[in-house]
Amino acid sequence: MAHTLDVKTSALSRRDALDSDAVQTARVELAACFQLAAQLGLEEGVCNHFSAVVPGHDDLFFVNPYGYAFPEITASRLLICDFDGNVIDGEGKPEATAFYIHARLHKAMPRVKAAFHTHMPNATALCLIEGPPLLWLGQTALKFYGRTAVDEEYNGLALDTSEGDRIAKAMGDADILFLKNHGVMVAGASIAEAWDDLYYLERAAEVQLKAMQSNRPLKTVPNAVAQLAYEQMRLGDKESARAHLDSGIRRLRDAGNRFET
Repeated sequence: MAHTLDVKTSALSRRDALDSDAVQTARVELAACFQLAAQLGLEEGVCNHFSAVVPGHDDLFFVNPYGYAFPEITASRLLICDFDGNVIDGEGKPEATAFYIHARLHKAMPRVKAAFHTHMPNATALCLIEGPPLLWLGQTALKFYGRTAVDEEYNGLALDTSEGDRIAKAMGDADILFLKNHGVMVAGASIAEAWDDLYYLERAAEVQLKAMQSNRPLKTVPNAVAQLAYEQMRLGDKESARAHLDSGIRRLRDAGNRFET
């Protein structure tokens, strides 16, 4: 299913800057997200991908190398790429769709500091049905009220810049993009916020599917209440997201996981 990108490895003229504490912290946090996602079964083989803008370098981004499953991703295994497809740092190369989706998304949308694309089962299942994917049924879903967009036009694999640009345009001002017949894209202002959204999106999708399987009428939340709940949640979202990722990192360390190397 995967296609590799034909890239040239660029000479690194900014190596010292790319060894800063902020860059190393981002490496560790992103690697932790791969490990945590793997523990929850949110990945699909070696085909899904997470990216994050390199702190202090808005023209560079981290991405996982082709051929490694999420449990294999560590801080040192992450690639640093530029928007032209050059591998600036790291061994290997990105999977082609990973490059074209994430490079174009980060280039077109500077607000997106982390972008997580998965075919995680429950959220992806909602991409396979007609109509709105996520319904406003439960409190967890209301975290995403007014923050979602839907790409109805599945176009095959993203193997060129035009498809990456189309996906970025479809996302618009949203943080969550449901790619019909495909999967989901979660965009965050930080790695922690992207991880928090990815986790809760899958949980919201899971309980919605369970409710739908009951074959009983679904009880939706009125729009005014949904908006209120969303606003209440957003007040502490950044702090909660930070605590959520920190908790995950502690658990990985306690288990002796070597994601930091």
